[in-house]
Amino acid sequence: MEDEAVCELPALVPARMVNEFVFCPRFFYLAWVSGESGENELTAEGKWVHRGVDKVGGRLGAPGEPASERVTSLTMSSERLGVITKTDLIESADGRVTPVELKRGRPRDPDHPVWDPERVQLAVQVLVLRDNGYRCAGGEVRFAEARERIRIDVDGAMEARVVELLRRLRDIAREPRAPEPLVDSPKCSTCIMAGACLPDEHNLVRERTPKPPRRLIPTDDAASPLYLTEAGTRVGLDGECLLVKKERSVLATVRLIDVSQVSVYGNVQISTQAARELMSRDVPICWFSSGGWFYGITDGLPARNVELRRRQILAGDTVNVGLARRMVAAKILNARTLLRRNGRERSVDTLREMKRLAVSAESASESDRLLGLEGGAARAYFSRFTTMLRADSDFEWERRNRRPPTDPVNCLLSFLYGVLVRECTTTLLGVGFDPYVGVYHRPRFGRPALALDLAEEFRPLIADSCVLTLINNGEIRRSDFVTRGGGVALTTEGRRTVLTAYERRMTTVATHPTFGYRISYRRAVEVQARMLGAVILGEVETYRGMVMR
Repeated sequence: MEDEAVCELPALVPARMVNEFVFCPRFFYLAWVSGESGENELTAEGKWVHRGVDKVGGRLGAPGEPASERVTSLTMSSERLGVITKTDLIESADGRVTPVELKRGRPRDPDHPVWDPERVQLAVQVLVLRDNGYRCAGGEVRFAEARERIRIDVDGAMEARVVELLRRLRDIAREPRAPEPLVDSPKCSTCIMAGACLPDEHNLVRERTPKPPRRLIPTDDAASPLYLTEAGTRVGLDGECLLVKKERSVLATVRLIDVSQVSVYGNVQISTQAARELMSRDVPICWFSSGGWFYGITDGLPARNVELRRRQILAGDTVNVGLARRMVAAKILNARTLLRRNGRERSVDTLREMKRLAVSAESASESDRLLGLEGGAARAYFSRFTTMLRADSDFEWERRNRRPPTDPVNCLLSFLYGVLVRECTTTLLGVGFDPYVGVYHRPRFGRPALALDLAEEFRPLIADSCVLTLINNGEIRRSDFVTRGGGVALTTEGRRTVLTAYERRMTTVATHPTFGYRISYRRAVEVQARMLGAVILGEVETYRGMVMR
């Protein structure tokens, strides 16, 4: 597929994006063009510093008219420059105005107290004020911690630099893909975009540096999923918390900042107010049947990364088959590893056959061929699944069955596969994909095909591993299942037990086989989704599955 330029740009660029461009062109592209965002303790501190100037205050009349001494949160634009600014604070005295930019921390050092991106952003504000007719010689940066102000005058040289930066910024924004990431830069260590950018991972895969990747993002977010499994439960909004009630009893109070997603099983009600607040915070609500069948998602507006979805849809069959065969090969190899590690008997012939099928999958040129290889590997794997179950357990295994599962082990597998697909769906939506347009599974019957694709390599690592843990450690009992019409389902208590084990597995830390750092399985799903996006966008040539050894 040939590269095409992104559609025409907005007429006005936010001044803060000029700051980001000077800091890192890739950061700017991801933030403005792709719509990525992030937050860490530094941005949280910055918001706290700005709490007093975020509300509109004061009056700035026309040039030459009397003005308030202190004007806060003023938006103004310049057609000449093609920028729009929102100035923290404008002070007026003797017919002149001075923009003041509030910053956390202290000045950089005596010789260079203000970082270059902040100098440029302040210069943009000064130039916009001048273009609107105000007398403005320069601005000030006020550091909150030091309570110190640094004066910055804007001369002709700085104005020429701003004009050139805006020209380059727009040229890069028109490109079909983001600029290359920085190489071994200390900027990446505290960058809020590190989780979306994955600079070291990109550089390693593209062989731009021999250094192993740093783990620039946390193993896990502080927030975690909220599971609602008890029929008759109602969820409402209580200030900054979700209030979970049944009849007149309060079952739980959960802070919104601690919730990454909400999973609803069966007949649970969520109020309009709670749903609206969750959507505004980009917290998805995932809906399941009481038996774990994944119905769909209530979410806010889709990610702004239109270019990724456009390329995803336009990707040719050659690209899709190349991705699919690596996903299938990774699934087979991970299933083989699980069997090799946990089987009571040494299944030499089965392990050898699965290795052969994985190698064949790597070179398959057609989807039908891949389906046959995957099916053969599944038959070989599940034929020996019983050897991984504790010999004296109460659970028996004959074969894989579903819709509905007819025994507890198949019930566990089906339930956990549904939970894993939900995990992949919400992750793909956050990255900017359309989860219904797959590269291997066909987009039919409303299935989230791409989520099923991404889940392939993680089925043995997460779902199958959970089943073995639940049974072999005696965490699940026969009494946690109920039989209805020949099908087996989990009870409410059984679902809680399984979801607890699932969350424990998702927060388990393992060494990523490609990047070498320790990472949780939940974060690994996101990393793999973003590397898949990099392949679709043409930033990285080859997708590498997460194959554990």
